[in-house]
Amino acid sequence: MMKEKIRALATQLHGETVSLRRHLHRHPELSFEEYETSAFVKSALDQLGIPYRSMANTGVVAEIRGDLPSEQVIALRADMDALPIMEVEGREYGSQQPGVMHACGHDVHTSSLLGTAKILQSLKKEFGGTIRLIFQPGEERLPGGASLMIKEGVLADPVPQAVIGQHVMPLIEAGKVGFRSGKYMASTDELYVTVKGKGGHGAQPQQNIDPVVITAHIITALQQIVSRVADPKTPSVLSFGKVIANGATNVIPDEVYLEGTFRTFDEAWRKKAHTHMKKMAEGIAESMGGSCDFEVRVGYPFLVNEEKLTAEARGYAEDYLGAENVVDLDLWLAAEDFAYYSQVADACFYRLGTGNTTRGITSAVHTPTFDIDESALALSTGLMAYIALRKLGN
Repeated sequence: MMKEKIRALATQLHGETVSLRRHLHRHPELSFEEYETSAFVKSALDQLGIPYRSMANTGVVAEIRGDLPSEQVIALRADMDALPIMEVEGREYGSQQPGVMHACGHDVHTSSLLGTAKILQSLKKEFGGTIRLIFQPGEERLPGGASLMIKEGVLADPVPQAVIGQHVMPLIEAGKVGFRSGKYMASTDELYVTVKGKGGHGAQPQQNIDPVVITAHIITALQQIVSRVADPKTPSVLSFGKVIANGATNVIPDEVYLEGTFRTFDEAWRKKAHTHMKKMAEGIAESMGGSCDFEVRVGYPFLVNEEKLTAEARGYAEDYLGAENVVDLDLWLAAEDFAYYSQVADACFYRLGTGNTTRGITSAVHTPTFDIDESALALSTGLMAYIALRKLGN
């Protein structure tokens, strides 16, 4: 049976997939700077005899065509970029690029898709259809590599019937995967705000227009956007993670700078919230004698897993792993540029368990201590290959 063949190949290739992942982990590159990573992927595809083309500068798109007759096309996606994070010391496969780390598991995604490619290439005589392999840049940075790949035609000529992606999840134990149909991850917008006043001596506030006090009112008032303007049935988050006043104990600055994020699951409400936030912040600043420049940089849309496709993929996962190893996912207010694919094609984005509580592998993504249980790399390659071939009707 195809399932047993895939399992055997995934197990056989596990050591090689681990080596691929460790190489990528040692050599991380930031968003849209994945030149060595792109070259590494192309070299691996060359060794497999899989044709490819470049896209979006550092992106790579390859195709495996089964020898049996079929017009079906499935796309599998991995992202390649790393984060500006300093990894903890002491790991044999730790980052060799100071201040850059694969802290979100994109090394896992890329090595897994290369492993999946090797499985599929070795089975091409036994299936029909085309499997498009998408190695995209820049998931971690606007405008998102997925949007650029789509603009350059990654989902065209011909259009795939489905786009499937996986992402590490340290909260799920290795050996398990998670699925959710419908809306899954939030849209994300970046907020850049400058509140202007008139600085001066802290002991003479009557002579100043204090932008720090104005900012405090704005931050507090803007939370009403979520608590009093948003529909309670539509999850929304508004957070400010950077506030720079740059005064002193006795110095009121001329201005305060803020950076934040707004996330939700409804495009109409998203646009309405942008207007509300800007109008409220500017109004508060003006009423207190100051002014406010409020910039919204529109980011990724929300991610939606097409229900029929996701139900099928979940069923294939249960068949491959056993129902006890497939778990339900909740809504997550994090964002992913895979959402761009999901807005224009039937898509399924599932979670690969990479945690191991017993071994202490529990750190969240985007942290200096993030790591994975590498046993997950046998599952990640085999399951993706199995879902793709089952979806193609093999």
